[in-house]
Amino acid sequence: MSGDDQRDYDGYARLGLDRSGQAEAFDAIGDRYDEAFPHKEGQLAAGAWLAAALPPGSRILDVGCGTGLPTARQLVEAGHEVVGNDLSPGMLDLARVNVPGATFHLGDLADLRDGHLGTFDGIAAFFALLMLPRPEIPHALRMLHGLLRPGGLLALSMVEADVDDYAIPFLGNTIRVSGYLRDELRQVVRDAGFEIAGESSPAYAPASTDVPPEIQLFLNLRRV
Repeated sequence: MSGDDQRDYDGYARLGLDRSGQAEAFDAIGDRYDEAFPHKEGQLAAGAWLAAALPPGSRILDVGCGTGLPTARQLVEAGHEVVGNDLSPGMLDLARVNVPGATFHLGDLADLRDGHLGTFDGIAAFFALLMLPRPEIPHALRMLHGLLRPGGLLALSMVEADVDDYAIPFLGNTIRVSGYLRDELRQVVRDAGFEIAGESSPAYAPASTDVPPEIQLFLNLRRV
């Protein structure tokens, strides 16, 4: 990645990245996550775009890969080389069983800024950046921009919400989330160096009754 992208995130990281409770919550949730969110048509459609828009055998990073379902498996089955990254050891244990054809690494998203996993033709970041405080999200997007090869693609999803580091109950645990309204999200990704090649905003109702319905924002992005 470019030195400017790395230094930008390093400057933010020195302020102190606090992920306390996030990994523990997802370790506790485990495979109940896939049970609570069984229908992922928007995510599958965005993953299909990424899989089809890249040449076979492309190297793709799945940020916040969770259990590997559905995205890592979808991309592997499409013939791509998939590298997954997640903060939760429990989720990664499931991912390695669910998608043995992918490679998975434990770590914070911010740790990717040193480029130790190399560069990528494509990146999937489905509902990963919403786990960050809002001031960190532009840094994360610029970092992902730097990890992409020229012309590389990013499939990004967020939940539409005007919140910053807001604590919510989630499957019997508490997580902190951030979000944007769609016009602001479009501007944030453009400011990070991406052009928008497509988007959708499906309504989603989780199977779990303690997780409210939401509007999901999917952006198909290209590095410029």
